Amino acid sequence: MKMENVCILLTYPVPEYLVQELEKRFRVFKFRDVASNPQLIGEISSSIRAIVGTSAWGADARLIDELPKLEIVASYSVGFDKIDLVKCKERGITVTNTPDVLSDDVADFAIGLALATVRRICVCDRFVRGGKWKEGEFELTTKFSGKSVGIVGLGRIGSAIAKRAEAFGCTISYHSRSEKPESYYKYYPNIIDLAANCNILFVACALSKGTKHIVNRKVIDALGPKGIIVNIGRGALIDEPELVSALLEGRLAGAGLDVFEHEPKVPEELLGLENVVLQPHVASDTVETSIAMSDLVIKNLEAHFQNKPVLTPVL
Repeated sequence: MKMENVCILLTYPVPEYLVQELEKRFRVFKFRDVASNPQLIGEISSSIRAIVGTSAWGADARLIDELPKLEIVASYSVGFDKIDLVKCKERGITVTNTPDVLSDDVADFAIGLALATVRRICVCDRFVRGGKWKEGEFELTTKFSGKSVGIVGLGRIGSAIAKRAEAFGCTISYHSRSEKPESYYKYYPNIIDLAANCNILFVACALSKGTKHIVNRKVIDALGPKGIIVNIGRGALIDEPELVSALLEGRLAGAGLDVFEHEPKVPEELLGLENVVLQPHVASDTVETSIAMSDLVIKNLEAHFQNKPVLTPVL
Protein backbone atom coordinates (compact mmCIF):
# COMPACT_ATOMS: atom_id res chain seq x y z
CA MET A 1 0.00 0.00 0.00
CA LYS A 2 1.03 3.61 -0.51
CA MET A 3 1.73 5.01 2.92
CA GLU A 4 1.66 8.59 1.68
CA ASN A 5 -2.13 8.23 1.64
CA VAL A 6 -2.22 7.26 5.32
CA CYS A 7 -3.38 10.15 7.51
CA ILE A 8 -1.61 10.64 10.82
CA LEU A 9 -2.45 13.00 13.67
CA LEU A 10 0.72 14.34 15.29
CA THR A 11 0.56 15.66 18.85
CA TYR A 12 3.27 17.85 20.34
CA PRO A 13 5.96 18.60 21.26
CA VAL A 14 8.07 16.38 19.01
CA PRO A 15 11.49 16.97 17.41
CA GLU A 16 11.62 18.48 13.92
CA TYR A 17 13.49 15.39 12.75
CA LEU A 18 10.46 13.22 13.53
CA VAL A 19 8.11 15.68 11.82
CA GLN A 20 10.24 15.65 8.68
CA GLU A 21 10.55 11.86 8.59
CA LEU A 22 6.81 11.42 9.07
CA GLU A 23 6.02 13.92 6.32
CA LYS A 24 8.27 11.98 3.93
CA ARG A 25 6.08 8.92 4.37
CA PHE A 26 2.59 9.93 5.49
CA ARG A 27 0.01 12.66 5.26
CA VAL A 28 0.54 14.46 8.56
CA PHE A 29 -1.93 16.66 10.41
CA LYS A 30 -0.56 18.56 13.41
CA PHE A 31 -2.79 18.62 16.48
CA ARG A 32 -2.21 22.33 17.08
CA ASP A 33 -3.52 23.17 13.60
CA VAL A 34 -6.46 20.79 13.92
CA ALA A 35 -7.46 21.98 17.41
CA SER A 36 -7.73 25.57 16.23
CA ASN A 37 -9.85 24.68 13.19
CA PRO A 38 -13.17 22.97 14.04
CA GLN A 39 -14.00 22.59 10.36
CA LEU A 40 -10.76 20.72 9.72
CA ILE A 41 -11.48 18.36 12.60
CA GLY A 42 -14.75 17.35 11.00
CA GLU A 43 -13.10 16.88 7.61
CA ILE A 44 -10.26 14.64 8.74
CA SER A 45 -11.74 12.72 11.69
CA SER A 46 -12.87 9.84 9.47
CA SER A 47 -9.48 9.70 7.73
CA ILE A 48 -7.02 9.55 10.64
CA ARG A 49 -5.58 6.05 11.00
CA ALA A 50 -2.69 6.76 13.37
CA ILE A 51 -1.76 9.04 16.23
CA VAL A 52 1.81 9.87 17.15
CA GLY A 53 1.76 10.80 20.83
CA THR A 54 4.28 11.98 23.40
CA SER A 55 4.79 11.89 27.16
CA ALA A 56 2.72 15.08 27.36
CA TRP A 57 -0.03 14.37 24.81
CA GLY A 58 -1.30 10.93 23.92
CA ALA A 59 -4.76 9.66 23.11
CA ASP A 60 -7.58 9.87 25.63
CA ALA A 61 -10.98 8.22 25.27
CA ARG A 62 -12.58 11.35 23.84
CA LEU A 63 -10.00 11.72 21.07
CA ILE A 64 -10.14 8.01 20.26
CA ASP A 65 -13.94 8.14 19.99
CA GLU A 66 -13.66 11.01 17.50
CA LEU A 67 -11.47 8.92 15.17
CA PRO A 68 -13.49 5.92 13.91
CA LYS A 69 -10.71 4.59 11.64
CA LEU A 70 -7.88 4.85 14.17
CA GLU A 71 -5.66 1.74 14.02
CA ILE A 72 -2.49 2.60 15.93
CA VAL A 73 -1.16 4.98 18.58
CA ALA A 74 2.63 5.23 18.33
CA SER A 75 4.06 7.01 21.35
CA TYR A 76 7.30 8.96 21.18
CA SER A 77 7.94 7.98 24.80
CA VAL A 78 8.61 4.94 26.93
CA GLY A 79 5.62 5.86 29.13
CA PHE A 80 2.07 5.40 27.94
CA ASP A 81 0.11 6.92 30.81
CA LYS A 82 -1.35 9.54 28.45
CA ILE A 83 -2.99 6.83 26.35
CA ASP A 84 -6.32 5.26 27.29
CA LEU A 85 -5.24 1.63 27.03
CA VAL A 86 -8.66 0.31 28.02
CA LYS A 87 -10.33 2.16 25.16
CA CYS A 88 -7.60 1.08 22.74
CA LYS A 89 -8.02 -2.55 23.76
CA GLU A 90 -11.78 -2.32 23.31
CA ARG A 91 -11.30 -0.94 19.82
CA GLY A 92 -8.46 -3.30 18.88
CA ILE A 93 -6.09 -0.37 18.41
CA THR A 94 -2.37 -1.15 18.40
CA VAL A 95 -0.23 0.84 20.85
CA THR A 96 3.56 1.14 20.70
CA ASN A 97 6.20 3.01 22.68
CA THR A 98 9.96 3.60 22.50
CA PRO A 99 11.64 1.55 25.26
CA ASP A 100 15.34 0.67 25.55
CA VAL A 101 16.66 3.45 23.32
CA LEU A 102 16.31 6.06 26.08
CA SER A 103 17.28 3.95 29.10
CA ASP A 104 20.95 4.97 29.15
CA ASP A 105 20.25 8.69 28.91
CA VAL A 106 17.60 8.61 31.63
CA ALA A 107 19.81 6.53 33.93
CA ASP A 108 22.78 8.87 33.32
CA PHE A 109 20.56 11.82 34.17
CA ALA A 110 19.24 10.15 37.31
CA ILE A 111 22.76 9.69 38.66
CA GLY A 112 23.52 13.26 37.65
CA LEU A 113 20.51 14.51 39.62
CA ALA A 114 21.60 12.52 42.66
CA LEU A 115 25.12 13.92 42.47
CA ALA A 116 23.85 17.45 41.90
CA THR A 117 21.57 17.16 44.92
CA VAL A 118 23.90 15.60 47.48
CA ARG A 119 26.98 17.58 46.36
CA ARG A 120 24.90 20.76 45.85
CA ILE A 121 26.45 21.35 42.44
CA CYS A 122 23.88 23.91 41.28
CA VAL A 123 24.21 25.85 44.54
CA CYS A 124 28.01 25.81 44.19
CA ASP A 125 27.68 27.16 40.66
CA ARG A 126 25.57 30.08 41.91
CA PHE A 127 28.04 30.57 44.77
CA VAL A 128 30.86 31.18 42.29
CA ARG A 129 28.80 33.25 39.84
CA GLY A 130 27.51 35.43 42.68
CA GLY A 131 31.03 36.31 43.80
CA LYS A 132 30.56 34.66 47.20
CA TRP A 133 33.74 32.59 46.91
CA LYS A 134 35.72 35.76 47.51
CA GLU A 135 34.00 36.02 50.89
CA GLY A 136 34.83 32.51 52.07
CA GLU A 137 34.75 28.78 51.32
CA PHE A 138 31.61 26.84 50.46
CA GLU A 139 30.22 24.59 53.18
CA LEU A 140 30.81 20.83 53.25
CA THR A 141 28.37 18.57 51.39
CA THR A 142 27.56 14.84 51.46
CA LYS A 143 29.23 12.11 49.40
CA PHE A 144 27.34 9.90 46.97
CA SER A 145 29.73 6.97 46.75
CA GLY A 146 28.91 4.11 49.09
CA LYS A 147 25.38 5.23 49.85
CA SER A 148 22.52 2.73 50.10
CA VAL A 149 20.32 3.19 47.04
CA GLY A 150 16.69 2.14 46.76
CA ILE A 151 15.02 1.90 43.36
CA VAL A 152 11.27 1.95 42.85
CA GLY A 153 10.73 -0.03 39.66
CA LEU A 154 13.53 -2.33 38.50
CA GLY A 155 12.64 -2.24 34.81
CA ARG A 156 14.96 -1.21 31.99
CA ILE A 157 15.65 2.25 33.40
CA GLY A 158 15.73 1.14 37.03
CA SER A 159 18.23 -1.59 36.17
CA ALA A 160 20.40 0.89 34.27
CA ILE A 161 20.38 3.21 37.31
CA ALA A 162 21.37 0.29 39.55
CA LYS A 163 24.29 -0.61 37.28
CA ARG A 164 25.61 2.95 37.42
CA ALA A 165 25.12 3.29 41.17
CA GLU A 166 27.05 0.05 41.71
CA ALA A 167 30.03 1.65 39.99
CA PHE A 168 29.99 4.23 42.82
CA GLY A 169 30.14 1.46 45.41
CA CYS A 170 26.49 1.88 46.38
CA THR A 171 24.47 -0.99 47.80
CA ILE A 172 21.29 -1.58 45.79
CA SER A 173 17.82 -2.66 46.85
CA TYR A 174 14.51 -2.30 45.06
CA HIS A 175 10.73 -2.48 45.12
CA SER A 176 8.67 -3.70 42.16
CA ARG A 177 5.32 -5.40 41.62
CA SER A 178 7.15 -8.70 41.97
CA GLU A 179 10.63 -9.94 42.75
CA LYS A 180 13.01 -10.20 39.78
CA PRO A 181 14.40 -13.74 39.89
CA GLU A 182 17.38 -12.78 37.72
CA SER A 183 18.41 -9.94 40.07
CA TYR A 184 20.80 -10.33 42.99
CA TYR A 185 19.71 -7.01 44.57
CA LYS A 186 17.74 -7.12 47.79
CA TYR A 187 13.99 -7.05 47.14
CA TYR A 188 11.47 -5.30 49.38
CA PRO A 189 7.83 -6.22 48.71
CA ASN A 190 6.83 -3.15 50.75
CA ILE A 191 8.00 0.25 49.51
CA ILE A 192 8.00 1.69 53.04
CA ASP A 193 10.55 -0.92 54.09
CA LEU A 194 12.66 -0.03 51.06
CA ALA A 195 12.60 3.67 51.99
CA ALA A 196 13.51 2.90 55.60
CA ASN A 197 16.60 1.03 54.46
CA CYS A 198 18.13 3.42 51.94
CA ASN A 199 19.73 6.87 51.80
CA ILE A 200 18.68 7.77 48.25
CA LEU A 201 15.40 6.70 46.67
CA PHE A 202 15.21 6.65 42.88
CA VAL A 203 11.67 6.64 41.47
CA ALA A 204 11.70 4.87 38.10
CA CYS A 205 8.47 2.87 37.76
CA ALA A 206 5.70 3.39 35.22
CA LEU A 207 2.72 5.53 36.17
CA SER A 208 -0.60 3.71 36.51
CA LYS A 209 -3.63 3.83 38.77
CA GLY A 210 -1.78 1.49 41.10
CA THR A 211 1.42 3.56 41.27
CA LYS A 212 -0.02 7.08 41.45
CA HIS A 213 1.36 8.68 44.65
CA ILE A 214 3.24 5.47 45.43
CA VAL A 215 5.70 7.78 47.19
CA ASN A 216 3.43 9.26 49.86
CA ARG A 217 3.95 10.75 53.31
CA LYS A 218 4.61 7.35 54.91
CA VAL A 219 7.32 6.58 52.37
CA ILE A 220 8.89 10.02 52.73
CA ASP A 221 8.91 9.77 56.52
CA ALA A 222 10.45 6.29 56.32
CA LEU A 223 13.24 7.71 54.16
CA GLY A 224 13.79 10.32 56.85
CA PRO A 225 15.43 13.73 57.31
CA LYS A 226 18.73 12.61 55.80
CA GLY A 227 17.11 11.01 52.78
CA ILE A 228 17.16 12.11 49.14
CA ILE A 229 14.51 11.44 46.47
CA VAL A 230 15.29 11.42 42.74
CA ASN A 231 12.35 11.22 40.35
CA ILE A 232 12.89 10.57 36.63
CA GLY A 233 9.65 8.59 36.19
CA ARG A 234 6.46 10.63 36.23
CA GLY A 235 5.53 13.49 38.52
CA ALA A 236 2.35 11.85 39.81
CA LEU A 237 4.34 8.94 41.23
CA ILE A 238 5.01 11.25 44.18
CA ASP A 239 2.38 12.96 46.30
CA GLU A 240 3.71 16.41 45.43
CA PRO A 241 2.16 18.42 48.30
CA GLU A 242 3.59 15.91 50.77
CA LEU A 243 7.00 16.16 49.13
CA VAL A 244 6.90 19.95 49.35
CA SER A 245 5.87 19.82 53.01
CA ALA A 246 8.65 17.37 53.88
CA LEU A 247 11.27 19.55 52.22
CA LEU A 248 10.02 22.73 53.87
CA GLU A 249 9.78 21.10 57.30
CA GLY A 250 13.18 19.39 57.14
CA ARG A 251 11.70 15.88 57.13
CA LEU A 252 13.58 15.19 53.90
CA ALA A 253 17.13 16.31 53.06
CA GLY A 254 16.64 17.02 49.38
CA ALA A 255 15.24 16.03 46.00
CA GLY A 256 16.33 15.87 42.37
CA LEU A 257 13.25 16.23 40.17
CA ASP A 258 12.99 15.96 36.40
CA VAL A 259 9.22 15.48 36.42
CA PHE A 260 6.26 17.11 38.15
CA GLU A 261 2.63 16.25 38.71
CA HIS A 262 1.17 19.16 36.72
CA GLU A 263 3.82 19.96 34.14
CA PRO A 264 4.91 22.53 33.21
CA LYS A 265 3.64 23.96 36.50
CA VAL A 266 6.09 23.54 39.38
CA PRO A 267 5.09 24.17 43.01
CA GLU A 268 6.07 27.73 43.86
CA GLU A 269 7.52 26.62 47.20
CA LEU A 270 10.20 24.53 45.47
CA LEU A 271 11.64 27.43 43.51
CA GLY A 272 13.31 29.02 46.50
CA LEU A 273 14.76 25.84 48.01
CA GLU A 274 18.48 25.21 47.66
CA ASN A 275 18.23 21.54 48.56
CA VAL A 276 16.22 20.78 45.42
CA VAL A 277 17.46 20.39 41.84
CA LEU A 278 14.72 21.11 39.30
CA GLN A 279 14.79 20.08 35.64
CA PRO A 280 12.19 20.51 32.84
CA HIS A 281 11.55 16.82 32.01
CA VAL A 282 14.67 16.42 29.89
CA ALA A 283 16.23 13.17 31.12
CA SER A 284 15.98 11.51 27.70
CA ASP A 285 16.55 14.67 25.67
CA THR A 286 19.79 14.14 23.79
CA VAL A 287 20.24 14.41 20.04
CA GLU A 288 21.25 10.77 19.77
CA THR A 289 18.30 9.41 21.74
CA SER A 290 15.82 11.73 20.05
CA ILE A 291 16.82 10.37 16.64
CA ALA A 292 16.69 6.77 17.90
CA MET A 293 13.23 7.29 19.40
CA SER A 294 11.98 8.98 16.24
CA ASP A 295 13.31 6.14 14.08
CA LEU A 296 11.55 3.60 16.30
CA VAL A 297 8.24 5.47 15.98
CA ILE A 298 8.66 5.41 12.18
CA LYS A 299 9.56 1.71 12.10
CA ASN A 300 6.51 0.81 14.20
CA LEU A 301 4.21 2.77 11.90
CA GLU A 302 5.76 1.31 8.76
CA ALA A 303 5.50 -2.22 10.13
CA HIS A 304 1.84 -1.73 11.06
CA PHE A 305 0.80 -0.35 7.69
CA GLN A 306 2.77 -3.07 5.89
CA ASN A 307 0.84 -5.67 7.90
CA LYS A 308 3.97 -6.75 9.76
CA PRO A 309 4.40 -7.15 13.53
CA VAL A 310 5.27 -3.87 15.25
CA LEU A 311 8.64 -3.75 16.95
CA THR A 312 7.69 -2.53 20.43
CA PRO A 313 4.05 -3.33 21.16
CA VAL A 314 2.25 -2.21 24.31
CA LEU A 315 -1.05 -3.55 22.98
